[in-house]
Amino acid sequence: MLLFAPKETLTGERRVALTPDAIKRLSPTGLSVAIETDAGAGADLPDAAYAAVDAAIVDAETGWSTADIVACVRPPAPELVARMRPDAVLLGLLDPHSDRARIEAYAAAGVAAFTFEFVPRISRAQTMDALSSQANLAGYAAVIHAASRFKRAFPMMVTAAGTVSPARVLVLGAGVAGLQAIATARRLGAVVSAMDVRDAAREQVESLGATFVTVEAAESGDGAGGYAKEMSEDYKRRQAAKLQETLARTDICITTAQIPGRAAPRLVPADMIAAMRPGSILIDLAASSGGNVEGSISGETVDVGGVSIIGQSDLPSAVAYDASNLYARNVVNFLTPLIDAEAKALAVNWDDEIVKGALIARGGAVVHPQLAPKEGQTP
Repeated sequence: MLLFAPKETLTGERRVALTPDAIKRLSPTGLSVAIETDAGAGADLPDAAYAAVDAAIVDAETGWSTADIVACVRPPAPELVARMRPDAVLLGLLDPHSDRARIEAYAAAGVAAFTFEFVPRISRAQTMDALSSQANLAGYAAVIHAASRFKRAFPMMVTAAGTVSPARVLVLGAGVAGLQAIATARRLGAVVSAMDVRDAAREQVESLGATFVTVEAAESGDGAGGYAKEMSEDYKRRQAAKLQETLARTDICITTAQIPGRAAPRLVPADMIAAMRPGSILIDLAASSGGNVEGSISGETVDVGGVSIIGQSDLPSAVAYDASNLYARNVVNFLTPLIDAEAKALAVNWDDEIVKGALIARGGAVVHPQLAPKEGQTP
């Protein structure tokens, strides 16, 4: 059986789905591995590093048309998937909610398509959780990126010439990315606070030495699977008032709030941005799904009255070497249970909870319940 990792085609994407370390970890499965030429170059992984672990270096046409399994990072174009063999496996962060036509095209190609976004959040699947592995690095990279743009120091410094005040950082959303952003900003010496609608987040925020900004309301934002849920209009009004007060004294704000399958909640409108001091920075990690910050544009930096709004949804790619290694381990951990090592063949238990959770297309049809058309809609 052949496992193929293509070169990512999205502009700016430097990650690769398989690394030499991951290929070594796959050796007990008996899989043969092929890598597209220069697929790892953006992550400082040259073709020679793959050849050293016996991976074949092939062109795109050969890889897509001969592979039994294709592991990618970002959603591949439908015309690439159309080259795959029927009943082959496609695995990646396929962004299943963003483009129904693309998912339909994957189904039409006859492949079994698995997306990491739908891997269930259960203990057995923790090592397969690519969303978390990449979000962790996104939180780290967001702070480093902000520090490189900020025209002041992060830590408090007492010098003979005077005292430098510490930067004040606010993190909106204390999920995996938010918690890592908090930890990184604290390590750099900033005074850090955080807001989250989920009651469970307070203890985690405070354990990292940050202040939890409380919104006085009886409503809880804890949703299914550890995600936040959509809040009531009353809560949103209270949250906005508290946030405006906090942003007025904030130097750097990192927003991470997202709701699976829906547009990102708008947390920072224009009037709040206007109240921030010139030189302040807003980094919007949810820019690609609509944005938490008004005026943010995915992949761009916008200046509004001296406040920089940075739409960054691809920060894991900024630390491509480590992001690729963690992602590749997620790939290995997902694929290994699906393979019969002795027979060197796929042996998928289609009733397994993880398989059913992550599977979005099989046998020519879109099969995941979250992707079923709503009542009255045409598929």
